[in-house]
Amino acid sequence: MIPISDYPPPRRTTPFIMLALVAISTLVFIFEMALGADLNRFLFSYGAIPFEIVHGRDISPTIPFPVYFTLVTSMFLHGSILHLVGNMLFLWVFGDNVEDSLGHFPFLIFYLVCGVAAGLTQIAISPAERIPVIGASGAIAGVLAAYLVLFPRAQVRTLLFIGPFFTLTRLSAFFLISFWIAVQVAIGILTLGESGGGVAYFAHIGGFLAGILIMYLFHLKKE
Repeated sequence: MIPISDYPPPRRTTPFIMLALVAISTLVFIFEMALGADLNRFLFSYGAIPFEIVHGRDISPTIPFPVYFTLVTSMFLHGSILHLVGNMLFLWVFGDNVEDSLGHFPFLIFYLVCGVAAGLTQIAISPAERIPVIGASGAIAGVLAAYLVLFPRAQVRTLLFIGPFFTLTRLSAFFLISFWIAVQVAIGILTLGESGGGVAYFAHIGGFLAGILIMYLFHLKKE
């Protein structure tokens, strides 16, 4: 299931932060592609490597900042064009209305906190891993959680694949996002203990749970 567009209540503001996050991530990816043979070194420098975070030690190639800073820089790195486009599509569809509801600066903080929580969750699951965790999907999982809380009845125009066939249909945000996180949990459990890279499913789960918790606390504060 691939979301194409959504039908929530109309926005009141322009999503400057969401647009900036998409632009920065895209520009960073273009920079990555221009690195050629140095790309691997760049990803190992600015990706969040669990072993380094756990031990607080930056192993070569190093960066001129504390190693914990990679929990933030890793959110803006992507390993392929499909990785980038998939993440940015979800952010584009769901991020604008979440930003409209939270406000620009709170949305930015929310995004970064969910991303850091996602990275820490993946690190807790595989603390000895020496392959970098990269991508915005953990932070975007938090955005999906916020959307689920704020607009559960919104309709999402979705490209739905059924075997070799596909169709465009409308699904409720509640169903689409609930199904998405259920798949992440199921695959995460099935692949628990595997190493050597791949999709960081527990980062998705950690980011989503952080988003739900923050939105719950935000709701309590508003009350």
